[in-house]
Amino acid sequence: MNHKKALVIVVTGASAGVGRAVVRRFARDGARIALIARGMDGLEAAAREVEQAGGEALVLPLDVADAAAVEAAAEATEAHFGPIDIWINVAFAGVMSQFLDMNLDDYRRVTDVTYHGQVHGTMAALKRMVPRDRGSIVLVGSALAYRGIPLQSAYCGAKHAVQGFQDSIRAELLHAKSHVHVSMVQLPGVNTPQFDWMRTTLPKKARPASPPYQPEVAADAIHFAAHHRRKQVIVGFPALEAIWGDRFASSALDHYLGATGVDSQQDKELIEPGYRDNLYEPVPGDHGAHGRFDAIARARSPQWWMSKHRMALGTAGALLAAVGGALLFGRKSR
Repeated sequence: MNHKKALVIVVTGASAGVGRAVVRRFARDGARIALIARGMDGLEAAAREVEQAGGEALVLPLDVADAAAVEAAAEATEAHFGPIDIWINVAFAGVMSQFLDMNLDDYRRVTDVTYHGQVHGTMAALKRMVPRDRGSIVLVGSALAYRGIPLQSAYCGAKHAVQGFQDSIRAELLHAKSHVHVSMVQLPGVNTPQFDWMRTTLPKKARPASPPYQPEVAADAIHFAAHHRRKQVIVGFPALEAIWGDRFASSALDHYLGATGVDSQQDKELIEPGYRDNLYEPVPGDHGAHGRFDAIARARSPQWWMSKHRMALGTAGALLAAVGGALLFGRKSR
């Protein structure tokens, strides 16, 4: 592997779910990847996958809610690999609960991981990228950054905060005429292990409100966002529908979700005795990227494919229109 060409990537939440799929995607490029998460089992398994794919891995077990630990991880990454090219903030936490049933310490914990964790990562990255005037940061958001749903008020609030945070720091970078780019990827429901380890006050297992997408779809969009200068990437028609629906029919969506959103996020199965959540401590074991919904998860998103290739599609459409116009003009000229 040519070390001069291998990009240096930092991925938070790298041990499982979307973060694990992101690690696998960048490993295919032969990247040098710093892996940040709390669970050593998943981190070590991810590191093996990176090395098997031809990349290099640095395992950095820490909690992204700890700003000093995130800063130390950035320092360790650059000491080991050199300057960071791309920083991807995936780590998050969630609680499935009616707001009035939540413990406020749990609420703060979700905010600290899901929002402040991205702030901490972005701060550590920008401190290094801005003086060099290069680098890419990806904030991993959600359709829920624009459209809140019942039972996930802490998570929705945190993702809304990330969206406002991005607007602010992008404006500052543009003011400074910086070449550092910050993008945000708005994800739909994804088939990850989160639904088997979210803290919940409900009697039934958590589930996505609609058929989820496989984490590889999300990873492809995040990889794309890291290499292109779009402000926002939206993945999946459900995410697009939620974002635009909230813009034009927010009140109507409140009523619709009030009627359907609670039941649709609960599976038929009851929570089993001994259930462990990962809110404060990682659940032991290597949980991989996929959750338990492979049978219904969607491996492709036509909406994302069209968005990804929109320039080529636009060019093809313009050419077709030009050819059609020429043919029509030719017929009229006869």
